[in-house]
Amino acid sequence: MSELPKAYDPKLVEEKWISFWEQNGCFKPDSSGNKPPFCIVIPPPNVTGVLHMGHALVGTIQDILIRWKRMSGFETLWVPGTDHAGIATQTVVERDLYAKTGKRRKDFSREEFLSHVWNWKEMSEGKILGQLKKLGSSCDWDRLRFTMDEGCNKAVRTCFKKMYDDKLIYRGDYLVNWDPVAQTALSDDEVEHEEKDSFLWHIRYPVVGGGEVIIATTRPETMLGDTAVAVHPKDERYSHLIGKQIKLPLTDRLIPIVGDHFVDPSFGSGVVKITPAHDFNDFEVAGRHNLPYINIMTPDGHILDGAYAGQTMAEARESVLKDLGDFLVKKEPHKLRVGISYRSKAVIEPYLSKQWFVNMGHFKEKLISAVKEKRVKLIPPHWEQTYFHWIENLRDWCISRQLWWGHRIPIWYKDDQIICYDGEGDPPQIDETWTQDPDVLDTWFSSALWPFSTLGWPDKTEDLKKFYPTSTLITGHDILFFWVARMIMMGEYIMQDVPFKETFLHGLIYGKSYWRNSSHGVSYVSPDEKKKYDLGEPIPKDVESKWEKMSKSKGNIIDPLEIIDSYGTDAMRFALCSSVTHARQIDLDRRRFEEYKNFANKIWNGSRFVFMNLEGFTAQDLSSGLDLNLFTLEDKWILSLLNQTTKEIGRNLTEYTFDRAATRAYEFFWNDFCATYVELAKPVLFGKIGTPELKANKQRLLVILLCNAIRLMHPISPFITEEIFSLLKGNFPDLQESKCDPYTQETIQALLAKACIIAPYPEPMGQRDEESEKTFDQMNELVHQVRNIRAEMQLPPSEKTELIILAEPKHQQVVKEHQNILTALTPTSKVTFTTEESTSFGAVAVVGELKLMIPIPESLKLKEKSRLEKEREKLEKLLESTQAKLANDEFRARAPKQVVQKLEEAYLQTQKQLSEIADKLKNF
Repeated sequence: MSELPKAYDPKLVEEKWISFWEQNGCFKPDSSGNKPPFCIVIPPPNVTGVLHMGHALVGTIQDILIRWKRMSGFETLWVPGTDHAGIATQTVVERDLYAKTGKRRKDFSREEFLSHVWNWKEMSEGKILGQLKKLGSSCDWDRLRFTMDEGCNKAVRTCFKKMYDDKLIYRGDYLVNWDPVAQTALSDDEVEHEEKDSFLWHIRYPVVGGGEVIIATTRPETMLGDTAVAVHPKDERYSHLIGKQIKLPLTDRLIPIVGDHFVDPSFGSGVVKITPAHDFNDFEVAGRHNLPYINIMTPDGHILDGAYAGQTMAEARESVLKDLGDFLVKKEPHKLRVGISYRSKAVIEPYLSKQWFVNMGHFKEKLISAVKEKRVKLIPPHWEQTYFHWIENLRDWCISRQLWWGHRIPIWYKDDQIICYDGEGDPPQIDETWTQDPDVLDTWFSSALWPFSTLGWPDKTEDLKKFYPTSTLITGHDILFFWVARMIMMGEYIMQDVPFKETFLHGLIYGKSYWRNSSHGVSYVSPDEKKKYDLGEPIPKDVESKWEKMSKSKGNIIDPLEIIDSYGTDAMRFALCSSVTHARQIDLDRRRFEEYKNFANKIWNGSRFVFMNLEGFTAQDLSSGLDLNLFTLEDKWILSLLNQTTKEIGRNLTEYTFDRAATRAYEFFWNDFCATYVELAKPVLFGKIGTPELKANKQRLLVILLCNAIRLMHPISPFITEEIFSLLKGNFPDLQESKCDPYTQETIQALLAKACIIAPYPEPMGQRDEESEKTFDQMNELVHQVRNIRAEMQLPPSEKTELIILAEPKHQQVVKEHQNILTALTPTSKVTFTTEESTSFGAVAVVGELKLMIPIPESLKLKEKSRLEKEREKLEKLLESTQAKLANDEFRARAPKQVVQKLEEAYLQTQKQLSEIADKLKNF
């Protein structure tokens, strides 16, 4: 007979099962099998470093779904992989090389630098995969993919050429979001926006022939690139100036005054400068009026030529403002929305550059219809409006990046000739006079192909046939546009079908930040101090706190590997699962991990109790099946509850309400199974009451309940459940299938599986036993009231007391039949039934038609009387103050109606409480 060790040690269990699952092929699907498919492709983590808590969260959610579906009879495939993360990885490697060698990227040849990046990729990817495995991720590791592996490269080249041939990709001079630090273009979605305090400068622009206009600008340095001034054509103040010319200050150039409806007459003076090469709106205006484009900036963010050549844009601003002299009329404070690079954090500059673009207008209709027609369900659905708004306002996608690391654009040039080639290496028809485009594709281009490139496209593979479209996508809502929308776009275009049927957009993890304010600024607390506050230590008055996005600088990052080391993987997974609601933000601190570490111990100890009470219980005993004629109320109740719990958790997982699934599993195992059913079973198991047949029936039911509970929890906490399942299975080495009741049959079938991971997931069996649940709930309410009375009287658990129940005989019957529940779950020495008021002194509670009384021991009478008198005094003062307010006509006239109503209700409630105390004090 197997026996669990006294304490659960995750470190002794986790590595063992990771190896077992992999060695036994538990994660591998059969593409040619007949089971229904269920496929998830992993949002590939960047090969820039190590996993963070966001990766742990999305990995946990995916693994829960994959394990659940695998156990539910699906052919499951979870495709693992990593992302080359162009700009992010190149930046990290450049920093690393500079720190180690003092050399910058351009000190190396392109091939030499890329060799360093590939070395970094191998090192970083190895760490990431090891961490994913440590999380318990049940991916098919033999199908590991990388966005720049041979298969993905082929997919990218094939897709690019198809889009190029279909005239959906074009090259042109266009204004782009330019990162002057990384020196590359960025798409709109790669730009974050921050509101900053700035100024609006009013500058005098002289009109040729006499007069002047005042323009208001937030970017005075860009006036060096002005090619016009614009007014609204219906603005009577300036319409007569349209067609005249301006003498541009600080230059020798004359520029026209044009009329354009984009001008807001209420902004500033109603006259705006037009700088087509450095403002997106101005770029559009220039196109409408055939204005020239003057670029004033170098790729690294300095002034290109002229008097201010070599100055940064910020330095040029100061110089221009100084040199304007009398042309500068005034400046006034102004809030400015500034674009920031999501990677380098540099201020984004609109920059005129030759780039490659995707014509997004072609895809708008498909993108909208996919979600509108529910071919792709966005969960939670409130993201639909955000999605539609983005699509209605999207511009063409700039896909070229001025980087070395990434998918080289498969275009070759010779003079005015262009070749697009989707094969490996150079096109066969070219010679050394041809040059390949030096730029690489936006990382999100290859990521957009991920759901089908990972399944083998452009080849027609068995995986692609079986698993596309994939079943669901789990990702953070922050990349809905970066990634999700583009995958839908490419899936519809390449595969003529959506890439997944559902996508769950989870909230972003926030950590608690703690800091002190001082004359020197904000000072965040140390990690050790934060840890104490996270675990509930009182926060001093000089420390402020709030939930914020996790950030190293704020010290609120929680490292998943450190959590695993301290609490175990199952505790972390359960804590994360319990946090996943449909909200946009997930607040996470250590208390949650502490709570679920305690729960893991409860799972272990509850299971250990079952094992300790199976002495002599054999496979043949189990195969005999449940004897329903021996069932007690608690047996019927717990089986009905098991069915309800199984149904609820299945529904929760289907609806992506992971927090509810975790909560229900927790409540069932801790409260219903351990704290209630096990306690009620003890007298029978210990031989204090009942027959040997009744004991065997209880043991049988305990095995069934435990086997079902650990399988229900396996997707969330795979390691501890696999260990318990293995030991439970080991208790019955000669177990065979048996014709008996459905509960026992299903449990035997599960225990015959090689491991919990491939055992059948529990399904509801039989109808809900509402009558047994109702009766048991009534008994449970009596237990609750007895515990409340004892808590009020501050009786220690070791002191047993009598329980007197006053009721008509017909209302006593149910309690008499099941009084064992009261004696097993409360420290009750005996239960006495009466139809007359007791003369004993005691504390009283009423439950429906029953009046409960616990006689108070002589030693506690004075203490209880004193407690009641103090409570009466407190309530009398409250009643008096409430009465005074209600008697105040002015208060009644001014206070909202609902406030007065609540006060009246509180007054009546206080009166009722005083009456109850008065009744209790009559006994003294």
